[in-house]
Amino acid sequence: MSIYTKTGDAGETGLYTGERVKKSSLRVAVYGTVDEIDSVLGLARALAAKEETKQRVLALQEKLPALMADLASLGAEARIREEDVQALEQAMDGLEQCLPPLTAFLIPGATPGGAALDHARTVTRRAERLFCRLAEEAPVHDTDRRYLNRLSDYCFLLMRLEEQ
Repeated sequence: MSIYTKTGDAGETGLYTGERVKKSSLRVAVYGTVDEIDSVLGLARALAAKEETKQRVLALQEKLPALMADLASLGAEARIREEDVQALEQAMDGLEQCLPPLTAFLIPGATPGGAALDHARTVTRRAERLFCRLAEEAPVHDTDRRYLNRLSDYCFLLMRLEEQ
């Protein structure tokens, strides 16, 4: 099988559930931005100095295909579940207990891994903003919205962990 299919030459792409949509659609922008999050997290994992950070980032990356599948599907059951949102919250709660309290704004870039995690945070925030726009015009899963919201906060905490 070739890497190129030519099915997108007319500016359309196929959703996971089979429908054809314009590549310029907001839905494609959202799941494309989640794909970008995965790439930035991969960079963060490659640059991270701490094994704990690497393992936590890998666990996030393993969940992102389910989020992308949700976003690239119409009328399908959510793959991101309430338990996934709760798992992120529990991970954040545990991590916050290990980190010193914040006393000032942080300037990203103290370490390569931390800088990449902060980049992941900002890309996740963009994905969340796009998701909210999509939610105004199409049905979406609320668990996906909440997962994205928690994910950006978790990236911030992982940046703090990596730079500690």
